[in-house]
Order: sequence, then C-alpha cells, then structure tokens
Amino acid sequence: MSVAVRVIPCLDVDAGRVVKGVNFQGLRDAGDPVELAARYGAEGADELTFLDVTASSGGRETMIDVVRRTAEQIFIPLTVGGGVRSSGDVDQLLRAGADKCGVNTAALGRPELISEISRRFGNQVLVLSIDARRVTEDTPEGTARSGSGFEVTTHGGRRGTGIDAIAWTREVTERGAGEILLNSMDADGTEKGFDLELIGLARAATDLPLIASGGAGAPADFPPAVHAGADAVLAASVFHFQQMTIAEAKRAMADDGITVR
Repeated sequence: MSVAVRVIPCLDVDAGRVVKGVNFQGLRDAGDPVELAARYGAEGADELTFLDVTASSGGRETMIDVVRRTAEQIFIPLTVGGGVRSSGDVDQLLRAGADKCGVNTAALGRPELISEISRRFGNQVLVLSIDARRVTEDTPEGTARSGSGFEVTTHGGRRGTGIDAIAWTREVTERGAGEILLNSMDADGTEKGFDLELIGLARAATDLPLIASGGAGAPADFPPAVHAGADAVLAASVFHFQQMTIAEAKRAMADDGITVR
C-alpha cells in the first residue's frame, strides 16, 4: 500500500468525559478526554476523533471547551463529530482547534449540507460518518430492504433509515465529502474484528479515504481491515482500557507488509 495507514483512537465524549459501551449501550467512564488525547499523541496515534455523544445544545459548549483544551495539548489532526448540523457548527469547531468535522445525521436529513461544507471550508475538513448495520430477517418492518444488505442507521444504530449504506457511500462521495468514517453497528464494541464485507463493499463504491470502525479487539484484527480496503483504522475501548497499544496495532500491520506511519 503506497499511502501509510493511519491508526485513530476514537473518544466518545459525554458531558466532558470519555465513555464507552457495547453497541452504544451500557456506557462506562473511560477518563478525561484531554488527558487521554495527550497520552495517545505521545503513544504515536496518527489522528484523534472525538464524538460528542450528548450532542445537545447544552453539550455543545462543553465540547467546544474540550476541543480547545485538547488542541493545545496535541500536535496531530483532530476530528470532532456529533451534533454538527450546519456550516456554522463546523466554523465554531474549527475555530476551537478541530482540524476536521464529522457529519452524520444532519447530512441524512439534508444532503445539501455536504456540498455546503465542502464549498465553504474545502472537502478536506469533512469526514462523513456512516453507521451501517446488516439488514436481517429481524430488521423491523417498514425498513426498506437494502440492496447491498447494509442500511444506514441513526441514534447509535437503534433506528433504521431504509437507506442503502453503499448507495449512500456513493452519494456522499459525489456531493463532496472528503473522507468516510464507516462504522459497523453490528461489530461496535464487540471486539470480534472489523466487518470485512462492509469495508469491501464501501471500498468498491468510493475512491475517498475510508476509515474502518467497529470491532477491533486484538492487533491481528487490523491487517484484514486494511486488506479489505481501509485507509485508516479506528478503535476506542481496546486503547482506552489499555488492552492493546497503538504500537502493537501498527506492528501487526507492519509485520503483514502494510506501510504504517
């Protein structure tokens, strides 16, 4: 692989603290975001992602403060997502020190937001987040059967949209997204490995950088995600609770012949 694969810790921030659960349920405290960010910067993370899981108007001020304090501590790119609904929100986060902004639900409601942000700030600041889950026989009635077998969800994977995840990947690419954060809601927090089928389908649908998220449990889980088509790999709890270091993840990929930073 010509471009070095990035390793990105993800911090889910709720009311100024980092939390983590399984499939976004049963959240537990994982520490102070500024302290964790500084640790990851020192440990060799290539980027950091913050997701504001409160994402209410009240949570926004807390998040702006966290972003500002974190940006003073680290020297690697910082992506912030959660509750970004307008180009004004993006402007506010960039001024606080974010390098990129993640957009998810608001783009589903109004896809024009994607091109608005990329025109105003450049597409390099826009990370389009897609929370995808498999459509199964148990999928609630009323959910459109997804052609790829994966649909886009909202509300931490609890609410289906009926939108085909791979068709949406193509659409956001055309509308001007700069990067795609592809999160498998089935694998999220399970630590059983990335959803390789989902990554492969998305890779075939876009030429944008693709960040694989959901399911990392061991260093050996990372190389298959890259071979399936990921340009970057993202994980949360395995790093927060020190089950694995960033160096171990990079070593597993390097040992597999993958170029890492």
